Amino acid sequence: MWLDEFPKSRIPTLPRYRGAQQTEVVVIGGGLTGCTIAYAFAAAGAKVILLEAEQIGRGNTARAGGWLSEEPGVPFPVLEKTIGTRAAKRAWQSWRRASLDFAALLRRLDIKCYLEPRPALTVASNPEQAARLAREQKARRAAGLDAPLLNARTVKAEVGLDGSGALRVKDSAVLDPYRACLGMAAAAADRGATLFEGSPVKKITFTRKIVDVFTDHGSLRARRVIVATGMPTPLFKALVRHFWFRTTYFALTEPVPAKIRRQFGGLTSVVRDWAEPPHIMRWLADRLLVSGADMETPPLRLRDKVVVQRTGQLMYELSTLYPDISGLQPQYGWAADYALTANALPSIGPHRNYPHHLFAFGDASQTLTGAYLASRVLLRYHFEEMDPADEVLGFHR
Repeated sequence: MWLDEFPKSRIPTLPRYRGAQQTEVVVIGGGLTGCTIAYAFAAAGAKVILLEAEQIGRGNTARAGGWLSEEPGVPFPVLEKTIGTRAAKRAWQSWRRASLDFAALLRRLDIKCYLEPRPALTVASNPEQAARLAREQKARRAAGLDAPLLNARTVKAEVGLDGSGALRVKDSAVLDPYRACLGMAAAAADRGATLFEGSPVKKITFTRKIVDVFTDHGSLRARRVIVATGMPTPLFKALVRHFWFRTTYFALTEPVPAKIRRQFGGLTSVVRDWAEPPHIMRWLADRLLVSGADMETPPLRLRDKVVVQRTGQLMYELSTLYPDISGLQPQYGWAADYALTANALPSIGPHRNYPHHLFAFGDASQTLTGAYLASRVLLRYHFEEMDPADEVLGFHR
């Protein structure tokens, strides 16, 4: 949908990489994460070349929901049990800081991506979910984190759901992820980064001091290579064991009649429920976007069939939450793949088997915050100025 609604005449075209060069940093992957990393390193004074296998921003970035969340997408008690209270709190605080800083950066760079502040509500709609909500609030408060609880009447007024309660986050935002990616790519180029499309990396070799990157038509020698492809490519098969590969699905309704929209409250909040997997819902003008129905990534030959089935499933599940929209048809349905780690946090940083490499893999949060977080964490690794919170996001056995 993001691609369809972007003017074709304004789609940038970048050259393929050819020849042989030396540079300080090679970034592999031209989605929002790769372009944000390229900007961060170029702004810090590094000589950066970015290689995108296909076209800038037209992979998983264009399949994202466009939510910039303060939370990492995993319940705090689950994270606390996995990595401990102190580490979980650090991860939570890093995520919130990244969300706020990314929104501020997009505004400062004047990137036209329809960035709008939106509160977010995590809603409990049955007794079992209400019990989980209570545990979530208790765990967050015990860790010293903000956890404002809304009652059922407020939930109904704000988002039109018959929920028993909700946790509110005030400072999240929404945007068009494709436009944000193009904007970050342009900002990186303005800072001196060089970007190439249609340049898939075929081989990487390294010695004790340097790394060589090879494409179909050229080679690069660098001090550092940053792999921002979201999940391991065939060049990094040894890292597959760190992840489970999942797919989430999206359905965008046709325009909702104004009479029905008035029953949905203020139409400004992002809504996430406590279903497993959760639904995430937000308004795009007069259309409602819902995601969820996550599953193990299906074989490629079944992908289109599964998208049709899951789109129908999401529309049905949406109608159980909002019965008044029953009968509306989906305008779009699509899928987005992601990699999930054991602790549900992304793996951002080095891996002992790959000298001179830094990775940004495994963001399963269903938000865009991880793109900016990866840029800051990897910049600190590169300049050896690590923060204690960065260790939480590394590769773990």
